[in-house]
Amino acid sequence: MVCRREYIARIIGHRTAQHELQAATVFAPSNIALCKYWGKRSIELNLPVTDSLSISLQDYGALTTLEVSDTEDALQLNDHNVIKNNIFYNQVFDFLNLFRNKEAPFFKINTKLNIPASAGLASSACGFAALTLALNRLFHWQLSAQELSLIARLGSGSACRSLWHGFVHWHRGVLEDGLDSYATVLPYHYPQMRVGLIVCDTSPKKYSSRQAMIQTVRYSRLYKTWPLCVEEDLKLMFESLEEGNLTALFALAERNCKAMHATLMDLPDSISYSTIETYQIIQHIRSLRDQGLPVYYTQDAGPNIKLLFEADYEDVLKKEFKEMIIVKPFV
Repeated sequence: MVCRREYIARIIGHRTAQHELQAATVFAPSNIALCKYWGKRSIELNLPVTDSLSISLQDYGALTTLEVSDTEDALQLNDHNVIKNNIFYNQVFDFLNLFRNKEAPFFKINTKLNIPASAGLASSACGFAALTLALNRLFHWQLSAQELSLIARLGSGSACRSLWHGFVHWHRGVLEDGLDSYATVLPYHYPQMRVGLIVCDTSPKKYSSRQAMIQTVRYSRLYKTWPLCVEEDLKLMFESLEEGNLTALFALAERNCKAMHATLMDLPDSISYSTIETYQIIQHIRSLRDQGLPVYYTQDAGPNIKLLFEADYEDVLKKEFKEMIIVKPFV
């Protein structure tokens, strides 16, 4: 298996390691998986067991400033200092350690999120995508989008999908060196699509996605069927996108979400990211659907719910879910 430093060297090649700028500021959107990334075939390189499909959240994500320092490392999140040995601090600098050199011995990072961190809203995805874009600008690598996706994946798997707006397909790849596991943006554009964010709980998760994935792959009996579920769901999702059938796409996303969470419940010590409010919202969505309203949901590794619906139903759903944040991915 290729180590991470060798992997980075293969991507960057002989490009200069000297920084052209002292600091770089970039934005990367968060993304929500419609067909989930759940489980790694390589923990070292964040290689997934299956492909996945996501939709980006337009203006919701991470605005990150990366600065070269001669004195010390420092990390700020929403203008608050993150202490050393904090889990988030360690993840960020474990990633940035791959790019240190005599010209850039230390890094200072200031990241501003307009979504809650560690709550299942892909804050790590947009955060590491923004860091990757900032590194590219800082060191003037001039890497392609595909190469940047390969690098972002090392920070957080789903970060490889947060370099674009719109629908993004992450290809699992088959190579052991991981150089064929990257994301690509899809050509579909549906201005009528809406994503409704319902934040139930902003507190940090008890179980990180990384921990839960490892446990699921090792111990969940249902996980054996997961790759087959994804293969079927993705095939039907791509057909729905091609036909412009968003209702079918949303229904498939909900089905895929429920299958993912079933693998967690099948663990010897079950993991549930849902709160009482999460269950109440899901029940309300089902009730509205029984009344003829075509609204669906998805849920990642956190308690928060994302509604999937079309613009025609925006007004009625705003009345049903008054605290919902409405995202228009293509407007």
